[in-house]
Amino acid sequence: MKKVIFILALALTGSITFAQDTPLEISGSADVYYKYDFSKTANIPTSFATDQNSVSLGMIDIALKKTTGKTSFVGEVSFGPRGQKQSIPDVDGQSFHIQNLYATYKATDKLSFTAGYMGTFIGYEVISPLANFHYSTSYMFTNGPFQNAGVKANYAISDKVGIMVGAFNDSWNTYTADSFKGLNAVGAQLSFMPTDKISAYLNFMDGSVSGTIVDLTATFQLTDKFKLGLNSADFSNEGDVGYTGVALYPSVAVTDNFGLGLRGEYFKFKEGSGDTSVTAFTLSANLKSGGLTVIPEFRLDSGKDKVFVDSDLAPTKSASQVSVALVYGF
Repeated sequence: MKKVIFILALALTGSITFAQDTPLEISGSADVYYKYDFSKTANIPTSFATDQNSVSLGMIDIALKKTTGKTSFVGEVSFGPRGQKQSIPDVDGQSFHIQNLYATYKATDKLSFTAGYMGTFIGYEVISPLANFHYSTSYMFTNGPFQNAGVKANYAISDKVGIMVGAFNDSWNTYTADSFKGLNAVGAQLSFMPTDKISAYLNFMDGSVSGTIVDLTATFQLTDKFKLGLNSADFSNEGDVGYTGVALYPSVAVTDNFGLGLRGEYFKFKEGSGDTSVTAFTLSANLKSGGLTVIPEFRLDSGKDKVFVDSDLAPTKSASQVSVALVYGF
């Protein structure tokens, strides 16, 4: 690990020294957390923040971007549980640490082409804790795609409307496709930004292996301090496998350095996936100082059926937890 970091540091230093006319952009994050579930065991089956009664690692994430003329390149690597086995699939028991690895060619001011391994365009929440108000994640995030490998074209129809179409590997979250199926999935996104305070994205992906997912995300900056986010998704595959969900994300900026936000989510598994549902409420605060964000959080999940356990490990319909996360962005 030390050798990898040392070699990367040398590479970055060399790039900055010899390519100052086209500077290399470096960004990233690091995070740790403490979580306590009142059942005294890890109980809520969503992504990340899974360790019980422990000060635990999230990940350290480093993203590199370089633009030269009409072309750009993005590479992002991560180390730690959140950035390895919890978000990147193993290949023969190995994690290659890669979150993003793709190149883009800007053919015109309106048209661009991208190819590689990319963070998915589907969903409201993302892997990096920097971009999420809440540290724990939604059921829709956990059960949706994390990455898609393939090729896509983006076209700006106007300054308010854009479209993306692409062909992707047959399954989500894979570096390689089945050799017989290849780029078996098709995806598309319609973006709409009527004002600088409203943005909406209608997303679609369909493949014989990956299944069919339709997803809507939107953000409304209702006032200078109050913002409302929306995510709705429907996923289906053979055997009536899949889910339907919707989540609202109201948040208020109390001051420049302090905000409060709530995530309210309803999530239902289809018959082939268990035919049960969960309603989850997550209340979080964001306290900022420089590049550091402290995220204290309380979460309460309630199931239609007894899908959780209590402190005696007996089945129960509800689960609750508290956590505190430290997220540093650079």
